[in-house]
Amino acid sequence: MMHPRRTHATVGLAASSLLVLAGCSSTDAAETDASSDASTGSDSTELTTVRFTLDWTPNTNHTGLYVAIANGYFEDAGIDVEVLPYNSSSAETLIDAGSAEFGITGEGGLLYAHAAGGDVVSVMSVLQHEATALSVSADSDFTSPADLDGTTYGGFGTATEDAVNAAVIQAAGGTGDYDSVILGTTAYEALYSGDVDFTQAFVTWEGIEADLQGTPMNYFYPTDYGFPDEYSIVVAGSESWIEENPEAAAAFVQALQEGYEYAAENPDEAAQILIDANPDVLTEEDLVLQSQEMISADYLLDDNGEVGTQTEAMWADLGAFYYENGLLADADGNALTEEPDWTEFYDADLVD
Repeated sequence: MMHPRRTHATVGLAASSLLVLAGCSSTDAAETDASSDASTGSDSTELTTVRFTLDWTPNTNHTGLYVAIANGYFEDAGIDVEVLPYNSSSAETLIDAGSAEFGITGEGGLLYAHAAGGDVVSVMSVLQHEATALSVSADSDFTSPADLDGTTYGGFGTATEDAVNAAVIQAAGGTGDYDSVILGTTAYEALYSGDVDFTQAFVTWEGIEADLQGTPMNYFYPTDYGFPDEYSIVVAGSESWIEENPEAAAAFVQALQEGYEYAAENPDEAAQILIDANPDVLTEEDLVLQSQEMISADYLLDDNGEVGTQTEAMWADLGAFYYENGLLADADGNALTEEPDWTEFYDADLVD
């Protein structure tokens, strides 16, 4: 399933115009060091610039990035990170267009982009498990996905929503027939007000937000109905840039991994770093703190207690569902007729 808050109605690879760089960068520190070196007559160490694109406004899926910036992990690794402000273009589109080297996306979005020939590969996981669920009001009478037959779904216009919803509903004994309206992020308000019957929500953000505002939701988790687990959030990178800059790529990924490791071990401190870096955006501190605590406890670590890892099984399971349902297309828009080699969609060698 694809994250409704960050995935856009189109996940194609059309080139897009770009954007002014955000101010969240390690550049200032690098300039300070350069000035200091100049005053002492020593040579400064040139940092490698990496442009990183967000999938949404800053939130707890991004905490490790801001921790790595604030704690100097990137600078120590010889990397100057320039965080591109969120806009309507997906990370895959910007990376494929050469407008960013790395960015945040989901396993589903990367499957689409790579299958279509995009210059993009997953370099590390962020959330080890699916954090999105079919969501209904806690005040509703829906006790099973099968009850959603004949109801109205508030959607986001992504290519996989109906396939996922139908698979879950059918696995619960329903037909998978329902009405759908594309609402974007207003789908949540529509659910709370009763204008739609269900939507897809990130339990680690919208779920907590709904509880805090007194409009709690109940959830039908796809994995409870036979749907494959997935990496809800991954870091995508440019394959060509990685090949041309292997040492810088590894240094960047491992510094970012260190940021998420810190977040896993220190959720409250990491959440505060995220808030301090984005005070105008993250004004609900309870939401950020509770979200980070949930993510750190349940989503950042694999079964061995490690951060950032990826496995062929996870990519193959979700990829096979997309392939078998005709959801993956080549660069010409034609549905794939041969199942891909799923190991080509991710690079597990850059994490430490």
